[in-house]
Amino acid sequence: MVKVSIMGATGVIGKNVAFTLARADTVDEIVFFAREQSVEKARGETFDMYDALAAEDIDCRLTPSSDYEDLKNSAIVLITAGIPREEGMNRRDLAIPNAKIVDEYAKQIAVHAPDSIILIATNPVDVMTTVAYKSSGFPKSRVIGIGNHLDSLRLKAYFSKHININSSEVHTRVIGEHGDHMVPLLSSTTIGGIPLKYFAKSVDMEVPRLVKRLKKAGNTIISKKGATEYGPAFAISNLISTIITDSHKILTVSNYLEGEIGDIYDVSIGVPAVLSKNGIAMIVPIHMNDFEEHEFRIAANVIKETTDEVLKSLNE
Repeated sequence: MVKVSIMGATGVIGKNVAFTLARADTVDEIVFFAREQSVEKARGETFDMYDALAAEDIDCRLTPSSDYEDLKNSAIVLITAGIPREEGMNRRDLAIPNAKIVDEYAKQIAVHAPDSIILIATNPVDVMTTVAYKSSGFPKSRVIGIGNHLDSLRLKAYFSKHININSSEVHTRVIGEHGDHMVPLLSSTTIGGIPLKYFAKSVDMEVPRLVKRLKKAGNTIISKKGATEYGPAFAISNLISTIITDSHKILTVSNYLEGEIGDIYDVSIGVPAVLSKNGIAMIVPIHMNDFEEHEFRIAANVIKETTDEVLKSLNE
């Protein structure tokens, strides 16, 4: 029996992940964990989803709860709870208030679901990944942030639509910060097996404009509809399904580095990793050109600076 718990399940991302995951029919139970004052809202969400799932003959148990005991035996606990980003806000603006929430939840997960994998979606996700890692005491392979998985999917879609080619032919990846300091690995990007730098010579492709659009994607959506919703939900559900099915796919997630890439230490940052039912099986070595490596180091420094401030605040 596979059980997944979602902390912050009544929020936009949390409930969308729950519904997407339930429809995928790969889990047996989803716990809709919410603060006590929001449990009835969580219960209403489960009633609504049961009606929808019945139309597809899906029997997934949906459990609304505010009791930490209900986290017991979870394979994965997803933390989405936190103050949402509003238009014009930088993800770093959320760091200290959201860290207090993640700190509390990570400690409770360690007590009630000690064998689980913690997946972090709360922003700023790289910083929150370190907070959860430090607060839970879990091995770093079992504390994973959603990192640049969504950014990588977005870039893949941009290239696909721009040149009108099936997205399966586009192989690209974004690393670094899930934020302003993300680093598209253009030097390793291929389209139909052809390196991007050669492919771009034969088509009208404004790569810098696509990268600029990528970095503004979240804020653009927030400015138009108030919140990002479907993209993050599907990206997170994809990560969860990859883990619980033990498929060993390489996805770009945030993990605490101890020198595995570029001699970067003591910071959580987006890197490609092999995901298994036990969490991160391996951090995948990557080749970067000089510019990409420079940008990656800047991203690591920016994240670490914020992380240090947040950890200091939690310890005061």
